[in-house]
Amino acid sequence: MSQQQPLISHLLELRTKLLKAIASVLLVFICMVYWANDIYHYMATPLMQALPESGSMIATDVAAPFFAPFKLTLVLAFFIAIPYVLYQVWSFVAPGLYKHEKRLITPLLFSSTMLFYLGIAFSYYVVFPVVFGFFASVAPEGVEVATDISSYLSFILKLFFAFGLAFEIPVAVVLLCWGGVTNVEDLKTKRPYIVVGAFVIGMLLTPPDIISQTMLAVPMLVLFEGGLLAARFYSKKDDEEEQEDLDEEKDQQEESGN
Repeated sequence: MSQQQPLISHLLELRTKLLKAIASVLLVFICMVYWANDIYHYMATPLMQALPESGSMIATDVAAPFFAPFKLTLVLAFFIAIPYVLYQVWSFVAPGLYKHEKRLITPLLFSSTMLFYLGIAFSYYVVFPVVFGFFASVAPEGVEVATDISSYLSFILKLFFAFGLAFEIPVAVVLLCWGGVTNVEDLKTKRPYIVVGAFVIGMLLTPPDIISQTMLAVPMLVLFEGGLLAARFYSKKDDEEEQEDLDEEKDQQEESGN
């Protein structure tokens, strides 16, 4: 019974953290939903600017004019609430971390959030104009370009997630090196394979066109090099940190015994 009690308390705490995270997303969504159509119009601006004068966006589904802006606003509400969601995750796992782990995780949480936002901004301001301009320019003569709003939403959300996750590469490199899974020198020797892997990932995460694939693969390689530079400051924990871990465990055992 004594072993079940901590498990139940952890599950209750996890439920509380999840409810707070969900509530933060819903709160941001409620504040934004009034401007859902304006938000969708802003997100559609790169496509509208690339279309010819006769081009337009259409809705092939009866409910699409309502659900497309609604869905976009909900996803953006999650993006905006990510710092608070990550804070809830951090507050749940922090009690089980050692001091040196806390010193590492805190800056990584901040940097991962900023990199995710940077990936979304890069896709919107850099990738979208180039990709949509290319698609509009290669349309056959006599073909009127009319993009469905639901299809467009799925397209941009896929790119948002792809670039947001791809920009997390420096964080992944630092964690791998810090955890002792690999090291900077070993990653350098594997650089040719990583180049090929970046283009394969770009092919899998982006629509089937060479432009968006390349515009994802190239930043991934740049971010990989940045991760190598950052990983030089982190390595597998040394003897001093291991001794610090043992001291912490001993203190925790003494506190639980009392």
